[in-house]
Amino acid sequence: MKDKETSGIKRSQKDYNMAFKLAVISRVEKGEMTYKQAQSVYGIQGRSTVLVWLRKFGNLDWSKPNQLFMSKSKETPAQIIKRLEKELADEKLRNKILNTMIDISDNQYGTQIRKKFSPKPSSGSEKEQE
Repeated sequence: MKDKETSGIKRSQKDYNMAFKLAVISRVEKGEMTYKQAQSVYGIQGRSTVLVWLRKFGNLDWSKPNQLFMSKSKETPAQIIKRLEKELADEKLRNKILNTMIDISDNQYGTQIRKKFSPKPSSGSEKEQE
């Protein structure tokens, strides 16, 4: 019966120790969850409690807070990294395909699409030396 009584008690800010606050801040700053998700996952009552912790103890620059939480995309930093890694892999594949096409064109049709760079810079034009 004692468990039923204590389960309904709301947590107050005094219940949160520094280690807990820093753990929540870390997860939010890494992009694992938003501050609103942290509030619901950890049962934090106050609407701005996590934001206050972020401002006090976090590592982000809060001089421009609107840019941090009002971004146009809803992607977390982890999702952005995954998307950019995929885009990079796609561009590498595209680059490889284009280089292969240039090599085939050079070999089969005798074209010289790529510029040939000389190992030494020229010392001047022939007209200047005459």
